[in-house]
Amino acid sequence: MEKTMLLDVEGVRKTIIHGGTGDLPNFISGSKVTFHFRTMKCNEERTVMDDSKRVGPPMHIIIGNMFKLEVWEILLTSMRIGEVAEFWCDATHTGVYPILSRSLRQIAEGKDPTEWHIHTCGLANMFAYHTLGYEDLDELQKEPQPLIFVIELLKVEAPNSYERESWALNNDEKMKVVPLLHGDGNRLFKLGRYEEAAAKYQEAIICLRNIQTKEKAWEAPWLKLEKMVNTLILNYCQCLLKNEEYYQVLEHTTDIIKYHPGTRVPLVLEASISSSVNWGLRR
Repeated sequence: MEKTMLLDVEGVRKTIIHGGTGDLPNFISGSKVTFHFRTMKCNEERTVMDDSKRVGPPMHIIIGNMFKLEVWEILLTSMRIGEVAEFWCDATHTGVYPILSRSLRQIAEGKDPTEWHIHTCGLANMFAYHTLGYEDLDELQKEPQPLIFVIELLKVEAPNSYERESWALNNDEKMKVVPLLHGDGNRLFKLGRYEEAAAKYQEAIICLRNIQTKEKAWEAPWLKLEKMVNTLILNYCQCLLKNEEYYQVLEHTTDIIKYHPGTRVPLVLEASISSSVNWGLRR
């Protein structure tokens, strides 16, 4: 293990465990960086909180894309391909880690990490992270503390050498892709491919919700996005209805009616609310 190195960032220490190969990669904006990571507490046991190798595929982020945990971009851009390094980061850099960890754990469990965006509207979003659903993350959120990250850099891809997923787009690009996803969803719905259509609508909803987080709730730009989201949610509900997912239809449409009483809900979905209740009673 090489001697600990101080990065040119306050509150960060780096120790190289295994040296990488070649020159430092060209980490330009838009580059896709793929890596494995392990997160540990700074206690005697060095308690492991998360380990990407235990749950499946490696992690990847896009340079310059405002990743939730900004310090990771700093850490990664100090590394060479194949390098394994340990980074100690003080609490000023780890405050949002619990939210990131929650998303990663839900993905590993096969859940939708953005499900709360779809199932709640308006003011309810403000309370979505009152609890993260994991005791250790709730504790870390209440009392931020230093963390240790062990990172193995696997690959760095130039911006034009890979197909960018919607989550990796900037806000302008997301706004442009939403109508394309909406159109794809409509086409798939007409073909009777309801699960695929639902996935397209859901992806568009996630794009809009991500943009919406940058706006102030209930002001004009936010409301404009909310109207677009509601339209997509209703389309999504049409797919759920075709697949007899009645409880989810009831949940989504009730949220819309509750928080946006002026929204026009298609007659087929209005009928589904009473059908859903009756179906539930029969169960």
